[in-house]
Amino acid sequence: MTAGTRMLASAAELYAIESGEGPPLLLLHGVTANAYIWLPVMELLADSYRCVAIDQRGHGRTGMPRDDRFDAAAYARDAADLAAFIGHGPVVLVGHSLGARNAIVAGAMRPDAIAGVVAIEFTPFIDKAAFDALDSRVTGGPRSFGDLGDLTGYLSRRYPGLPPDAVSRRARHGYAARSDGRLAPLADMGAMRATCAGLREDLAADLGRLAVPAVLVRGAGSQFVSDQAFAAARALRPDLPGVTVDRADHYVPEEQPAEVAQVIREFTAGMADSEATPPNRRSPG
Repeated sequence: MTAGTRMLASAAELYAIESGEGPPLLLLHGVTANAYIWLPVMELLADSYRCVAIDQRGHGRTGMPRDDRFDAAAYARDAADLAAFIGHGPVVLVGHSLGARNAIVAGAMRPDAIAGVVAIEFTPFIDKAAFDALDSRVTGGPRSFGDLGDLTGYLSRRYPGLPPDAVSRRARHGYAARSDGRLAPLADMGAMRATCAGLREDLAADLGRLAVPAVLVRGAGSQFVSDQAFAAARALRPDLPGVTVDRADHYVPEEQPAEVAQVIREFTAGMADSEATPPNRRSPG
């Protein structure tokens, strides 16, 4: 694992970590999270891929972008810029939640830079109630903590399905001590509110015009991407494979990293097998 570095996009200097050698994968986290949630997946894939995970704009150690935008197009432009920067050709994007939305939009926007998309736990047709619940989780609750024990206890209650090592990573890498010694989130609260508002943008048109290979993934116990939302997305794009991961809710990469790594391996192997005429590659527009 390389030490954190900075990579330039058009409107932001993005913090990144990377490991492994081989075809590049660009890994995009969910709202309020950061690059380090991908560590178990990266460790499983480092024998075959160059894995680059970033802190997206407003998150983690990246900070605020110069354009102060948090809509889908802005996030997707960052991803496409980074894909062009790290790859010697199109790059596969792997995204969770917010990151999945951004990967789909980037793939629709820049098929020249994006080879394929693994979209975990974000599709069109997500219920309004699910977005309302997300807003409540992101904007509510304690904003600072007296010590690591208090923080870890809070995160364990907030994410009851996460294994202890995933909770520990979120605590270590998503918070920092303020001047008064209390631990506070690195993610900017104003950016998180704007990001959550942007997640409600209609994704159906972007998924419909996505012209690169893609796979849609959800957790079997997810309350964010419901069975109905997943089925509607599959009906919109019946050419795209769909995978449901058992023993996982919304936080699939942290709860079942081995299964996610296997999905990525199978997806990229399928891309290689069908490189001449990919079965789900569409003409843009």
